[in-house]
Amino acid sequence: MEYKETKIQGVYIIEPRVFNDARGYFMEAWKEADFEQYIGPVHFIQDNESKSSRGVLRGLHYQKGELSQAKLVRVIKGCVLDVAVDLRKSSPTFGEHVMVELSDENKRQFFIPRGFAHGFLVLSDEAIFTYKVDNPYAPQAEAGVRWNDPQLAIEWPIDPATVQTSEKDLKQPLFRDAEYFE
Repeated sequence: MEYKETKIQGVYIIEPRVFNDARGYFMEAWKEADFEQYIGPVHFIQDNESKSSRGVLRGLHYQKGELSQAKLVRVIKGCVLDVAVDLRKSSPTFGEHVMVELSDENKRQFFIPRGFAHGFLVLSDEAIFTYKVDNPYAPQAEAGVRWNDPQLAIEWPIDPATVQTSEKDLKQPLFRDAEYFE
């Protein structure tokens, strides 16, 4: 696998080596020793999966404090535009974001460390999105930032009037009112 650090320190795009033949393909999706060599130790404890249709936008979500989560995300069917927003006040990239296309074709993965809000927009008719986390879901620690906050200037390639999102995500605070990490 090739580990490429993005413009934000600690956020990586991971591109696996894919071996194709007449039967299909084979790839290693995750290998602890390689992951630790490039990124460092992260103890993943849970895998999650969601299925969504075109125009669904999930996010921007995070968990606060000691219950925050590092995530390793990928798409096993379809295509999404995935975004990580730096919420670490002490970071030189505080408030900046990284955007990457993840699909069943490019097989990229995206590592998002603790201290980031995360979300994705489905670009295909349907997407199955899977991710590893290093902390379980904790409702008392959940938080978010509004996906269309002008201060973040995320260029989602969709007419905002056609976005499908949850009521909860529509009511998330603006970036300026969010809870940050130290």
